[in-house]
Amino acid sequence: MSAGDPGDDVGARDVDPPSTAFRPRTPAARTTGRRVWSRHPLRSAAVAVAVLVAVVLVAGFLWIDSQANPSGPRGRQVVVTVASGTGTDRFAQLLVDHGVIGSALAFRIWIAIHGNPGVDAGSYAFDRNDSFGAVKDVLDGGPNVFELQVPPGFTVAEVATRLGQFPGEDPVAFERLATSGAVRSPWQPPGVTSLDGLLGTGSYQVLPGETGTQLLTQMVDRFDSQANALGLTTGAAAIGLTPYQAITMASIVEKEGVIQKNLGPVARVILNRLSQGIPLQMDSTVLYAEGRDGGTVTSKDLQLQTPYNTYLNKGLTPTPICFPSTAALAATLDPPPGSWLYFVVVQPDGTEAFSTTFAQQLANEALASRRGLP
Repeated sequence: MSAGDPGDDVGARDVDPPSTAFRPRTPAARTTGRRVWSRHPLRSAAVAVAVLVAVVLVAGFLWIDSQANPSGPRGRQVVVTVASGTGTDRFAQLLVDHGVIGSALAFRIWIAIHGNPGVDAGSYAFDRNDSFGAVKDVLDGGPNVFELQVPPGFTVAEVATRLGQFPGEDPVAFERLATSGAVRSPWQPPGVTSLDGLLGTGSYQVLPGETGTQLLTQMVDRFDSQANALGLTTGAAAIGLTPYQAITMASIVEKEGVIQKNLGPVARVILNRLSQGIPLQMDSTVLYAEGRDGGTVTSKDLQLQTPYNTYLNKGLTPTPICFPSTAALAATLDPPPGSWLYFVVVQPDGTEAFSTTFAQQLANEALASRRGLP
């Protein structure tokens, strides 16, 4: 057939010449076709690690923040006492143990970021379920709980002075409150406003924000508990005194007896003098009127016109002259038998000698003088 014959088209296909149809593509040709991304294994791992680290950091931040700012209200106040040399790690655990925070680890991380003020030895008041920021604020200010010691023989004025040594405490306001009648003891008779003699001795924690009324109420309650345990009401009646008179007598016994073995005999001397209508002639009562605790009582002092001068006045003083110890109160309510009317210190350790007659008293005074005792 000739090249132009139509029959040549039957069943025929147009195809590329072999040289073109079977030529392999060069790399350059492949780049001009469909794009294929190559995944490098190290690059993929780095991306995965970065994502994981970011997730961990975000989760850690959210966890620390939840611990630093706990949900729910604050709980009751607790006191955490820190010994000398306590570091942040141990302090954080103490906070957990007292329910102040939930996680020691979170606190250590948070405090490292926000600045560690250090932990001074002492006592701190915190609220349970507190924030880390509030804890840090307390630490910045140092210990905020102070121990107030009220020893037997102290007066309201002396307690006020000692309280005034603590930051933020006003001794004048405390003494005014304790003598105003605003806080009362069940043993106070009508017309008596001072709490002298009516506060329990021992140690008290002075908390931040605590009012003078709250502190005095604790002291009154402690004395009430001690007095009731000794049977003050029935014991006073047994020696012919009212409870308040017995407290007053116990305060004089405390000041005059000082040490344990003297208390009972001194109480007997006072009762004997009261029953015989003899003035007590106790130096401690004169000193109280002068606002003094110890020292020499001169002849001029003995002429002081005051109801607390038991050289000029018979009977007990109008009010107690100090806070008696439980030992002095117990000795007052149950003194040993004896006819003594006098006593004087005859030993350097405070031991007193007791006598029935004035001649015996003079002999004991001479003995004390030879030993260089006042």
